[in-house]
Amino acid sequence: MNVIAFFHAWRFTHFVAPTGPRTQSPERVSTAQKLTLLLTGVRNPKPVNEGVPSFPYRSVFIQSPNGRLAMWYSPVAGRRGTVALFHGYTSHKSKLVTEAAYFRRLGYAVLLVDFAGNGGSEGYRTTVGYREAYDVAAVVKWLQRQPATGPLVLYGPSMGAVAILRAESELGVRPAANIVECPYGSMLQTAQNRFAAMHVPSFPMAHLLVFWGGVQNGFWAYGLKATDYAPHITTPTLLLWGEQDARVTRAETDAVFRGLRGPKQRQDFALAGHEPYWRKQPALWQQTVVGFLATIP
Repeated sequence: MNVIAFFHAWRFTHFVAPTGPRTQSPERVSTAQKLTLLLTGVRNPKPVNEGVPSFPYRSVFIQSPNGRLAMWYSPVAGRRGTVALFHGYTSHKSKLVTEAAYFRRLGYAVLLVDFAGNGGSEGYRTTVGYREAYDVAAVVKWLQRQPATGPLVLYGPSMGAVAILRAESELGVRPAANIVECPYGSMLQTAQNRFAAMHVPSFPMAHLLVFWGGVQNGFWAYGLKATDYAPHITTPTLLLWGEQDARVTRAETDAVFRGLRGPKQRQDFALAGHEPYWRKQPALWQQTVVGFLATIP
């Protein structure tokens, strides 16, 4: 079981060449596919950006402790501030173009980031939020050196949200505000949720996956907990969650929100799962975001 868990943990945290199909989400696999997954593990081609923004932008490359990061930077005239956008697990910056375009319409400059290992950034590894926090810190440091960025807002779904919370809790990042969507409570819980989505018992494989995933990537994965980071967050924070989310539970979301120590708001989306909320409830998503940003000096 340890050999199998070691193999699967490597597959979860290391991408292969960006060609060929990706393994389907756990909710969609058949019984036969589940057995195949047990033997072969998931197949994660390196995420590749799909198209470019329709708004003006320039490509920017900076160094992070994890390697070179690729970004799209789009200033606006008379900006109200700047929003840095960080994607989720096995994703890339082009998935955040719709959100970025809305922030620009509100008068914010935007910076869309590929985490290390994803999109146009260097590497083939992901740590589901742990090392990605160093990317967040590198991006914030770069933005602080740019002229007239204004108040800085950090935006991220899922893994991006956890990376933001860890960067503030443990790395000293201090933005003006956060907008975080569906951060998972802990690495162990998110592994257990994936097993639950496949209707497969999570013990002991989820625990072994988390252990070996951390060992392979040089950190204690059991300590990767948004619920532990939240009590150190005094930044004004908007927490968003979809009530149909099979990946992040209500209990996890309640615990993260309860732990936040700064000014905080929360909005649940009754029709949405683990997905961008503007797809199912665009008016509510826009209303919630603009209302929160109005509270930021």
